[in-house]
Amino acid sequence: MSDQPFRGVVAPVLTPFTEKGAVDQRRFVGFCRWLMQEGVDGLAVFGTTSEANSLSMTEKTELLDAAIEAGIPAARFMPGTGACALPDAVALTRHAVAKGCGAVLMLPPFYYKNVSDDGLFAFYSEVIQQVGSAALRVYLYHIPPVSQVPISLDLVARLREAYPKTVVGLKDSSGDWNNTKAMLERFPGFGTFAGSEVFLLDTLRGGGAGCITASGNVNVAGCRKVFLNWQGPDADALQAEITAVRKAIQAYPLIPALKRIVAHYHDDPDFARLRPPLQALNAEMSGKLIADLKALGFAMSPRATAAAA
Repeated sequence: MSDQPFRGVVAPVLTPFTEKGAVDQRRFVGFCRWLMQEGVDGLAVFGTTSEANSLSMTEKTELLDAAIEAGIPAARFMPGTGACALPDAVALTRHAVAKGCGAVLMLPPFYYKNVSDDGLFAFYSEVIQQVGSAALRVYLYHIPPVSQVPISLDLVARLREAYPKTVVGLKDSSGDWNNTKAMLERFPGFGTFAGSEVFLLDTLRGGGAGCITASGNVNVAGCRKVFLNWQGPDADALQAEITAVRKAIQAYPLIPALKRIVAHYHDDPDFARLRPPLQALNAEMSGKLIADLKALGFAMSPRATAAAA
């Protein structure tokens, strides 16, 4: 297995729900197929955008199993396996490795605040040692605006030194370019992903791996153009296009907005459902969001045929 199994544009896949609030495995598999059709480089299921912390462990493992059994290559998955409870993180990570997933994306335990780097190092170390597999590849998930538990550069250095073949990258969702820049400068060759495509071009120019971005659910094509052409003469113009789309989307509650976009462009109103406490956009906001995107010339390709099967 490659020490760097992922590069490019990775989507933290949205999780659709049925009318009764259950996870909709059929729509999920179909949407993963559509993302693959669009050229996505990885499927970071069970991330923030996936409403992961509104899903049970059983729902996560069964959803991953359903997607792999439906023929989506296991190596394309980077499931989120972070959890507040150490046994849960170990179980989810062990399951992902057993299924052949390319890597896992691991939040720090996020309930207790102001914990030390020593405590976080011990947590990650326990997961790695208890899973005990040479096939395990871990991408750390730094999202302090949500988790309130940052992953410091010093902690990254300790984990890389202790587990150089296992801890292979990081998603930086701090929203702070200076932090991403510091990560790139201190850890050349590390698989650093921007958490938003707004920073995609700068990340690639700094030696990073790409982006793991929420709007990868709806704008794979635009982000891929930047990734494929980042050294070309049109790179800045292509980056400006995807930045404009991202800013239009994040003017609204992000996860409800993304689900509304998929529901609209794939003519699938039921895709807009969310699990409480999150709520769908109202009609007024939905209409304005779609109008904002149309004004930018945004479009999405039709859903994969399998999504309707």
